[in-house]
Amino acid sequence: MKRLRSSKQRQMILEAVKARHDHPTADQIYIDVRKKNTKISKGTVYRNLGILAANEEILNVKVSAADRYDSRCDYHYHAYCISCGKTFDVPLNYNPQYDNLVEKETGFKVKRHRLIFEGLCCDCMKDNKYD
Repeated sequence: MKRLRSSKQRQMILEAVKARHDHPTADQIYIDVRKKNTKISKGTVYRNLGILAANEEILNVKVSAADRYDSRCDYHYHAYCISCGKTFDVPLNYNPQYDNLVEKETGFKVKRHRLIFEGLCCDCMKDNKYD
């Protein structure tokens, strides 16, 4: 992807993503950035999150409820709680054997794979939200 000119707004949005470790949604980032710049629009935040993800400065984590954003761009896995929506990193090493297997079986050239585990977080299990 071609390098874009940096902007103060984009830098502010990038800093807001990096300041959080809870995989925030675009709306959460918008609220954070709006505290520093009351004139920034939701569209500007959404557009710049897309640009930052396309330039691999942040990671767009696609889960069922809403896209989330991660400042970690290394290859790693995520877990998503189907009850409360919490999204977090999973401490497993990326397994390139999956990439090789898909390439061997299909001829598809894999750049990377993303794996999201869906289930219940510890808090939701403690609250007995599900049996």
